[in-house]
Amino acid sequence: MAAALRIQSDWSRALRRDEGEAWLSCRSPGKPTLYGSLTRRGLSAEGIPDIAASEGFVVGEVTKKSILVSCPHENASTKFLAPFATFSRIHQKSVTCLDISSGGGLGVSASTDGTMKIWQAANGEIRRLLEGHVYDVNCCRFFPSGLVVLSGGMDAQLKIWSAEDASCVVTFKGHKGGILDTAIVDRGRNVLSCSRDGTARLWDCGQSACLAVVADCGSPVNGIAVGAADNSVNLGAPEKTPSEREIGTEGKILLLAREDKKLQGVGLQSRQPVFLFGGSDAFNCCTFLSSTYFLAGTQDGNIYQLDVRNTNAPIQVIQRSGAPVLSLLPYRDGFVASQGDGTCFIIQQDLDYVIDLTEADCDPVYKVASWEKQIYTCCRDGIVRRYQLSDL
Repeated sequence: MAAALRIQSDWSRALRRDEGEAWLSCRSPGKPTLYGSLTRRGLSAEGIPDIAASEGFVVGEVTKKSILVSCPHENASTKFLAPFATFSRIHQKSVTCLDISSGGGLGVSASTDGTMKIWQAANGEIRRLLEGHVYDVNCCRFFPSGLVVLSGGMDAQLKIWSAEDASCVVTFKGHKGGILDTAIVDRGRNVLSCSRDGTARLWDCGQSACLAVVADCGSPVNGIAVGAADNSVNLGAPEKTPSEREIGTEGKILLLAREDKKLQGVGLQSRQPVFLFGGSDAFNCCTFLSSTYFLAGTQDGNIYQLDVRNTNAPIQVIQRSGAPVLSLLPYRDGFVASQGDGTCFIIQQDLDYVIDLTEADCDPVYKVASWEKQIYTCCRDGIVRRYQLSDL
């Protein structure tokens, strides 16, 4: 587990003025935390701040929106990126989930203010209000078309909405507890949901019917992900011929992030168990990196990378803080992770530094979404932030 560099959340604001100062820390597991500071000494003709670091830290490349800082003693480097835009008027309270449409034009988000809204991804302008869930909406996502939204709520209902006129076109009922996550199979003829009731269910959108209980775990399922499995993985055989309403389930594996500290893999079409991995704490989220590798995050801050062909031991365990891992998203040749202490970072194979998406301070970053070179985050402070990776 590598050392993690942190910078105070309002660093870009603190360094806008001469002699402005921002605070740094470098935490390495099992070692005392190193503290330091950044000070602005002036401004170049191009408007780029001249930044100096205190002893033990080194400043690399600086732009108007980013700064690269290293701690040679711990062999750690992080590029801190400020938001390109912030949207504070979409919701009045914490934003718990968001997604961006496949074309990048629209966003959808849900909040503890009891609303779910569709908005312009470029400027946060509200386009539609989606009303129909009885209690809080826990999860929302666009279908691949970008014209339809899938949501799940504490009312144990799964709903499909038109992004064009905000109508609820389908409601699925069957879960006995709040729905915590969803997944879409291929183009969306079938969808998946998981719940506090411990089950994961497969649904047929055309007939608004439950096709199967894919897994019954006996423990809340906090997150799911579906992906094509490597050909060498034995997914098992169905006990009976699948319904003709099942579209695109063959060759797929379903990951289940469970509250009982278990990460489970199930053959989506066969409903047969593929693996069961024990972690250090409750699993909150999971995602596929490829048909071979996947990630899962726990309540105590661990991110496990595993190989679906052999889950006996993780390939690596990443921990940048002990805060709950709340969201994982594949990005280019790496991934984005968000945590309960405001940490949100990107790790990519071709970079020798971590990219830290700043300004959430200590508020949990609940969800991350991306479109091309843009990353969107939603947070307990009620703000949706957009980061421009081309700013790097």
